[in-house]
Amino acid sequence: MTVAAGPRRRKNISAIEEEGARQDLSSPPPLRGRSPAEASAKAGGRGVSSKVAQVSTPLPNPTPAQVGLARLAHDKSKPGQARVSRGREQVEQAASPNIDSQALLAWYDRHARVLPWRARKGQRQEPYRVWLSEIMLQQTTVKTVGPYYAKFLAQWPTVTALAAAKLDDVLRAWAGLGYYARARNLHACAVAVVERHGGVFPDTLDGLRDLPGIGDYTASAVAAIAFDADAVPVDGNVERVVTRLFAIEEALPAAKPRIKELALSLLPPSRSGDFAQAMMDLGATICTPKKPACSLCPWNDVCLARERGDQETFPRKAPKREGKLRRGAAFVVLRADGHILLRTRPDKGLLAKMTEVPGSAWTHDFQLKDAEAAAPLDAAWRRLPGTVTHVFTHFPLELTVFAAEVPRATKAPEGARWVKLAEAHAEALPTVMRKVLAHALE
Repeated sequence: MTVAAGPRRRKNISAIEEEGARQDLSSPPPLRGRSPAEASAKAGGRGVSSKVAQVSTPLPNPTPAQVGLARLAHDKSKPGQARVSRGREQVEQAASPNIDSQALLAWYDRHARVLPWRARKGQRQEPYRVWLSEIMLQQTTVKTVGPYYAKFLAQWPTVTALAAAKLDDVLRAWAGLGYYARARNLHACAVAVVERHGGVFPDTLDGLRDLPGIGDYTASAVAAIAFDADAVPVDGNVERVVTRLFAIEEALPAAKPRIKELALSLLPPSRSGDFAQAMMDLGATICTPKKPACSLCPWNDVCLARERGDQETFPRKAPKREGKLRRGAAFVVLRADGHILLRTRPDKGLLAKMTEVPGSAWTHDFQLKDAEAAAPLDAAWRRLPGTVTHVFTHFPLELTVFAAEVPRATKAPEGARWVKLAEAHAEALPTVMRKVLAHALE
């Protein structure tokens, strides 16, 4: 996820950048956000060429042949056109005319989603709630996040309360939400806000980025939504909207800087927070990955991909490298008095500090015949039919599960502990371990 940010101001000129975004080729009214050159210049020109040509008169509407991509000769950029790097060649893209950000805001005023972390109309956004929801929503759906958000808010209603919590309690509350580094960073960030800022979130992009676990996207989202700062958070929904609107042929992730730049160019003079949420809502409810409802879109008459009829093919994506399969063994031990053997993973690495059943290392060359050598104690182990599969970000995992029952007097091996089976659900068990327990106990 990427971020675009820049101060709020407008110029009455068109601009052409060497590496910039497409420009308006239409007659008045002009693009009603900001030109990419202006937006980038106002943001300090990061990653954008400073060479700018000014055009004093508007150009005629683009013809269909101008829409999309055309080879660009090696001479200087023509007025009203922008050059985009495409490996060994450069191509030009004609801008979609008259992209009215106010039309999107008007649509948002009528159709905004009602979400638990959004303030009602006329109310101020609470930075803590915005931040908490944005951390949870990374790589996770709104439907999944809802119950977790409510649970966290009930248990820790303020950033000060969260900072005072034990990390183990935070991990337990997070269990099942995935991407567990987020939970550790969430707690570290809350502590930093209390210790460095007296429990008040900073209201600048730089101040937010300086906090643990907050990158460009989250800083931009909190700055825009909570403080109405000039920022455009670019998540997957926004990437889809922008790549279709401008028919960006460059594939992700290489296209991210250009998408960021174009998203910023659409930023209206006011209501940055509403604009950010409107872009997200448009992508989530109208400009969906499959079968987008283009007839209901406030920008359907200026969307280049819709005009071409290939909107579902955007954004372009580079082929994904699939991680190599890893295998391992998991050992579920039940004691006669209704306890289960669990242990805590190391402080660093994948699923750090989370709870698991004992098991072998997860490797590419795991051999089933060697599995019982990793067993936590001597017992009459039986191999359960089938396997447990799980996909992490970088690799898929396949676990063979072994089960055993042991006498009540059995002591836990070093590094493990007995936990009442009825209370195991309260442990910080990641999803893969919950799958293992379900497989063994069903």
